[in-house]
Amino acid sequence: MTHADVRFPFSAVVGQDRLKLALILSAVSPGIGGVLIRGEKGTAKSTIVRGLAPLLGDGGRVVDLPIGATEDRVIGSLDLTRVLRDGQAHFTPGLLAQADGGVLYIDEVNLLSDHLVDVLLDAAASGRVTIERDGVSHTQAADFVLVGTMNPEEGELRPQLLDRFGLVVDVAGARDVEERVEIVTSRLAFDADPESFAARYEGAEAELAARIGAARERVTAVGLPPRELRRIAGVCAHLDVDGLRGDIVVARTAAAHAAWRGADEIDADDVRVAVELALPHRRRRNPFDESGLSDDQLDDALDAGDQAAGPDPDDGGTQEPDAGDTGPDGPDTDPDGPDTDPDGPETDPPGGGAPSGPAFGSGPSIGGRVRAFRTEGVGDGDAGRRSKARSSRGITTRAVDFGPRTGVHLFGTVLAAAQRSNGSGLPALTPADLRGAERIGTESNLVVFVVDLSGSMTARSRLAAVRNACVDLLRDSYTRRDRVAVVVACGKDAYVAVPPTRSVEIAVARLAQVRTGGRTPLAEGLHRGLEVIERAARVDPTRRPLLVVMTDGRATAGPDASRRADAAADEIARRGISAVVVDCEQGVVRLGLAVELARRLGAEYTTMEALTSTGLTDHVRGVA
Repeated sequence: MTHADVRFPFSAVVGQDRLKLALILSAVSPGIGGVLIRGEKGTAKSTIVRGLAPLLGDGGRVVDLPIGATEDRVIGSLDLTRVLRDGQAHFTPGLLAQADGGVLYIDEVNLLSDHLVDVLLDAAASGRVTIERDGVSHTQAADFVLVGTMNPEEGELRPQLLDRFGLVVDVAGARDVEERVEIVTSRLAFDADPESFAARYEGAEAELAARIGAARERVTAVGLPPRELRRIAGVCAHLDVDGLRGDIVVARTAAAHAAWRGADEIDADDVRVAVELALPHRRRRNPFDESGLSDDQLDDALDAGDQAAGPDPDDGGTQEPDAGDTGPDGPDTDPDGPDTDPDGPETDPPGGGAPSGPAFGSGPSIGGRVRAFRTEGVGDGDAGRRSKARSSRGITTRAVDFGPRTGVHLFGTVLAAAQRSNGSGLPALTPADLRGAERIGTESNLVVFVVDLSGSMTARSRLAAVRNACVDLLRDSYTRRDRVAVVVACGKDAYVAVPPTRSVEIAVARLAQVRTGGRTPLAEGLHRGLEVIERAARVDPTRRPLLVVMTDGRATAGPDASRRADAAADEIARRGISAVVVDCEQGVVRLGLAVELARRLGAEYTTMEALTSTGLTDHVRGVA
């Protein structure tokens, strides 16, 4: 065994007790649905997951699924060489089948392409993976524990995949000095001599594996008293958890925790642990809701669970009310009313000091479903839901040269063999006859918003309209798996308020701190947007940009402001960058400057009135 084959022992990990418990419970009861680990880099997420493999017993293994894996590598593929040589369909198992009975581990799972997410959802729901290739169907077992890690700053998960993770744990680096020293000391000792370090923990690892095995055998016999089932239902109802999957996962997790501690029956402590791990990520209603449960929210939910559970039979069927409790209708209230100001508390604006205008980014959005707008042409970017792109999935358009991303075009392959025969009959197929299938799917893009928040835009109704439209467009970008950036133009210059990110939640949060007012540096805003696009292209050249400009078209900052704005628009048009202009001008008298800007940009044009009166559905049209 080489140094590279030695794993850092699970029992040697310092701290992260909550994460280790979640992984152990998933190993005890795979029906829980796996674990999603969210947190900053350098918190031993991958080390802990990989250390779990030796504890899973015979057959247990951790299979890595790279985020850049092809679909054939994930689900398996037809062995074309054997098909052409022997005339028989033979399948090569993919990563999902290899993980059967073990753990499927995905590092940075939130960056996984959508088409692979679809495959994962199917396998997680059925415990099997079905391969459909060129008229041939094959099914393999794929019953695994799904474990993923992610950094929330890089973007969120699709809600459907998030719901498939039974447990979620948020991790952070240790803040205690002594604990940090112990972590570094252990890591350096392991790196210096992995075999000797692992040998010191063989006894602890064997004991932990035996305890997991014993809990696995015991978990099916753990009892769930009706009182605890009512407690679980009460907690889930109080937290407005959709559906019943949350109730089921909490019950399974509580049973696993009871089995882990050697009990024969679930009690309130088991339910509390299960609620902390299984419900925080099931409370979100849209991409911009905060996830997680605060201590106060958890206590309130558990209090609701206590009420639903009813009196403890060991207390003789009665239950003493807490101090201040008036009975089933809730606590006593102060007869003079709550000690609050009816007009709300006085607070300083974010960042301190006097604001230059109203805050941006708060309040309700328009709420209409956004109609797709796209970049021109066909790209080769990462899978998403916005613009047309060549991909391994989608509609087959024609036969092309065979390659690793094309799949097989059967008709094209047979036609090539027929043409080689020169009309003398169809010869045996050879690898040289293979033709690939060009498929057109959809990709994600870099959407750069240039938002004019100058003095001419800060009337209350106009700012609200701009704010709502921008938030709805950001929400649309989230659902289409885009990266987004926001440039704000106001005062004397423009600045990047939100650098390119996959986390639209972060974008909305940062926009809430933006202030408005001053002149209109439109030229600077367009230049900053172009700079963002150029920098992003150097890092990710296949991701095509889409520029969304929200302005009334006025340019008033600095000398020759209008001329410089025209020059900036002409430069963007010469680069062939797809754009949309949202005209924010209001009132009876219109200057029509945003129309001229759209013409110079070669952009799609729409008005704020259209957006605010009927929503975005019918008025943000595709430019493809």
